[in-house]
Amino acid sequence: MKKIFLTIFFISSALLAQAKLLIYMDLKQTDHLKAYGITFNALKGGATADWLLNYRGGSFLLDYTEQLATICRIKGVAFQPLSNQEAVEIYSLVQSEDQNMEVVRLEKSPKIAVYIPPGFQPWDDAVTLALNYAEVPYDKIWVDEILRGDLKNYDWLHTHHEDFTGQYGKFYASFSGAQWYIEQQMLYENEAKKLGFKKVSEMEKAVVQTIKNFVGNGGFMFAMCSATDSFDIALAAMNVDIVDRIYDGDPPDPNAQEKLDFSNTFAFQNFKLEMNPLIYEYSNIDIQPIEIGDQRNDYFTLFDFSAKYDPVPTMLTQDHVNVIHGFMGQTTMFNKKFIKNSVYILGQRAGTDQVKYIHGNYGRGTFTFYGGHDPEDYQHAVGDPPTDLSLFKNSPGYRLILNNILFPAAKKKEQKT
Repeated sequence: MKKIFLTIFFISSALLAQAKLLIYMDLKQTDHLKAYGITFNALKGGATADWLLNYRGGSFLLDYTEQLATICRIKGVAFQPLSNQEAVEIYSLVQSEDQNMEVVRLEKSPKIAVYIPPGFQPWDDAVTLALNYAEVPYDKIWVDEILRGDLKNYDWLHTHHEDFTGQYGKFYASFSGAQWYIEQQMLYENEAKKLGFKKVSEMEKAVVQTIKNFVGNGGFMFAMCSATDSFDIALAAMNVDIVDRIYDGDPPDPNAQEKLDFSNTFAFQNFKLEMNPLIYEYSNIDIQPIEIGDQRNDYFTLFDFSAKYDPVPTMLTQDHVNVIHGFMGQTTMFNKKFIKNSVYILGQRAGTDQVKYIHGNYGRGTFTFYGGHDPEDYQHAVGDPPTDLSLFKNSPGYRLILNNILFPAAKKKEQKT
């Protein structure tokens, strides 16, 4: 009997000695991207987690279980078991007034949708690559699901690399004879006809307005590359035709620029449209390659926010470095002079007006725009092979994407922006 009692005592003591599990996210972490997936799926399974903002790169603290520890080992994610006393000491440090740190409770994993046209491959988009690698579940939706109201079933929406202006990415001059371009145009035109729209641009405007309403009602929108500025351009052009006849069969309004409504946009204002249909650009929001110069000098810096008073931008900028190598896209960066004053600038190229990463509020929801196509493929071209994220498991650029899938899980009272 005494032996049994001692065995139970030692087991209980061992469990007490490992009360918490710390997934640290500094330079010592072996797989930053998988760490997000482990935390996300723990929330999905009913656990809670604490996001320790600015502590060791934005670490995650969860209740210790052998199952969780085993998952970390299998996935190659570094962690540290903590006793109650060690956990209390970390909480005390993070919550002290003289530290720019904070504890944010993560309670429930968001339901994720990715807006993807049928037939598009996951390697066309950095977000789906990140979600797949981190093993974060998501649903693929497209125009049908958006317009019939399915967004009410989701918390977080990523809009792929969509051209919301209805100009097929303005690839006409370079790829109008390519089979993939012809098939894409047919896909969109057939979808518009099926849904009763005369033109693809009109269908896109209906999609944009539905997404805007989703955000206004409390949804979280994340966009990269062309889905950022083309979304706002479509909002500004909601009541005017900006699309040339080579894309939709009729000419644009000759006074389109003057008829733009910037009060309708999320992030950008006072920009000038590129009306030439043969130029691979939507407007002067985007930073041009000649302005960027040598890619060896292309870096952007994350802004430092007050973790205790600005927890949302702090969550979105958690990383193990604060200077990150840039990367190009159809929309690479945003010209600062066209960004509304109400928008948070999260990442910017030092000494320039070239902004990479922004965040803002609309209604009860939020939007985050991240310029560029793939954080680990500097100049991704059509037809290039997919990025193998197992080779970039500690990518700081990809971490910014995954910050966005966890911040909606934060306890609502923590979100002060």
